Amino acid sequence: MRRKRKPQMNIFHAAYKKDIGKELEIMSHILDENPQLRDLIYQDLVRAKRHDTGREGLTAEQVLRCAVLKQYRQLSYEELSFHLEDSQSFRAFARMEMGQYPSGSALQENIKALKEETWEQVNRLITGYAKAEGFEKGKKVRIDSTGVESPIHYPTDATLLQDGIRVITQLLRDGYQLTPKPAYGFSDHTRVVKRRVLKIKNAKKPEERKQAYKDLLQIAARVREYALAAISVLESYPAEGEQVIFTANLTVLQGEKVPASEKVVSFFEDHTDIIEKGQREIVYGHKVFLTGGKSGLILDCLVVSGNPADTDLFIPLLKRQKGRYGKPPRQTAADGGFASLDNLNQAKEMGVKDVSFSKKRGLSVLEMVRSLWVYKKLKNFRAGIEGNISRLKRAFGLTRCTWREWEGFKQYVWSAVVSYNLAVLATLKMAKA
Repeated sequence: MRRKRKPQMNIFHAAYKKDIGKELEIMSHILDENPQLRDLIYQDLVRAKRHDTGREGLTAEQVLRCAVLKQYRQLSYEELSFHLEDSQSFRAFARMEMGQYPSGSALQENIKALKEETWEQVNRLITGYAKAEGFEKGKKVRIDSTGVESPIHYPTDATLLQDGIRVITQLLRDGYQLTPKPAYGFSDHTRVVKRRVLKIKNAKKPEERKQAYKDLLQIAARVREYALAAISVLESYPAEGEQVIFTANLTVLQGEKVPASEKVVSFFEDHTDIIEKGQREIVYGHKVFLTGGKSGLILDCLVVSGNPADTDLFIPLLKRQKGRYGKPPRQTAADGGFASLDNLNQAKEMGVKDVSFSKKRGLSVLEMVRSLWVYKKLKNFRAGIEGNISRLKRAFGLTRCTWREWEGFKQYVWSAVVSYNLAVLATLKMAKA
């Protein structure tokens, strides 16, 4: 990994005639005008650098630009590797030299080295640049939350039991490769389990489905006993397997409800939460809180674990905004889920002049804002963040995180926000020109 850059490829040699090319050109200028971004990236790359290779790696600038390209065009690492070799515009934006063709694995290793805190600092610098350029003052903000999915399949009781049986069986099989060979026995039930899961899925009568579940639970209990006999090899799986069996038994055979906090929804992404927002579809992932500005930029992002009420995060989000701009916003608009008399009073005490909740929740208009006209204006302004969230999900991959584990989830969300903000800034600059 190199810190010092060789003479840059002139990005203007590329034929930027299409909108995407023009947007990339301006995004490149923005990155050039914030050279301190490279230092942030460099520190993470140094910290994660492998010492088992002598190959000269990517520069900090190239890693940041490649990460932005990946989210900006919603590419996999292999697709990004292909486009960096095939596209003149992409190579120019990423500042790749002739003969430099990073593989998908090399791109993944470098981009995943960037920590959540680094992405957050990058976003602060970009929004600070927007303030200096007169695009965003942070005086008027809108707040909302959304659910982002984890990279898991839809968690039914049957498929979770199947996952647990498959994982434990594979580990038991791998254990036989140890020397000396472990002294435990087991049988592979994965094929019969697959048949039972298909039967549960396709059963036309409730009695058939219930009997298939009973068979599946019996097999799961048997595999659990295998795991307990091999506890020295499988220390972490029996407890989770037992919880899944318990949950399936209660919900399927006894018809009882299990609290979301007690459910296991994935053996692989165990950080995943069950997010319920009113009557809308349940999201298996995490809740993400976003603070947007008048410009359309996302000024702040907060990824939380669990399923906290929106009311609990309203004041902390305002305090974060005050920390970034040195003073609280003059006007704030938020969804009705954030509304409470306590939140209103605390926001006013902080110095927020107008606080608009889209649903009043027993609050009067004049308690929140100076006039009905201001309330209507702020209510309409708040609706704009739903469009911002929609674009983040549709165009920047925020519907579903594709990176593994809790840290990877937060890195993914922030990388999407940073790439989105660069694209928004590019659009604002084009409109101003």
